[in-house]
Amino acid sequence: MTVSQLLNQYGDRYLQALFTTWRLTFFSFLGAFVIGIVITVLRVSPIKPLRFFGDFYVQIFRNIPGAALLILLVYALPYLKITFPYDVCVLIATVLIPSAFCSEHLMSGMNTIHPGQIEAARALGMTFFQLIRRVVIPQSLRSAVLPLTNLMVATMLTTSLGSQVPLRPMELTGIVSYINTRSAGGVMAFAISAALYCLTGLLIGAAGSWIDRKVRILR
Repeated sequence: MTVSQLLNQYGDRYLQALFTTWRLTFFSFLGAFVIGIVITVLRVSPIKPLRFFGDFYVQIFRNIPGAALLILLVYALPYLKITFPYDVCVLIATVLIPSAFCSEHLMSGMNTIHPGQIEAARALGMTFFQLIRRVVIPQSLRSAVLPLTNLMVATMLTTSLGSQVPLRPMELTGIVSYINTRSAGGVMAFAISAALYCLTGLLIGAAGSWIDRKVRILR
């Protein structure tokens, strides 16, 4: 089938799949961002067990394949009498893995903070949480805008895990399988989804570059 034929027949489904991918990307990145901040705070905590837990979390979810995690959530947890809807399983998988990388990016951002600022904050009598909230995290975020932008693009691509389960509505990878089981979409069905992925990535990259220019710390 040609591109025009595919769009005429499945254009509305492609549009729905695009919005599903955007929705998954937004909520997955938001969850990963929040958890990543919490894990980062634990990793620099003065309490050793919390530091150990934070490092352990990152090592586990940074190194587990997304498909393997999704299989555990969808097919293994029911044996423990724990069952989640398919979309929730995809969301959990696409939150836990990027959150580990988010923590790594924030830790790298912390390395750009001059030690004198930490010493000055302590000299002013700031508690650990005040230091983290007012000095460390804000500057780490400003230094990590571009890495976090790349992470959001990676999170968007990770949402393709939704094609491994009967997700409704389908995302951009799942719609290709749907089309090719009903029509001879062939390579062009993949090409349209790939173009939509690229377009989304370009939009995220442009937004990230704009934010970076606005908040970048000039040294």
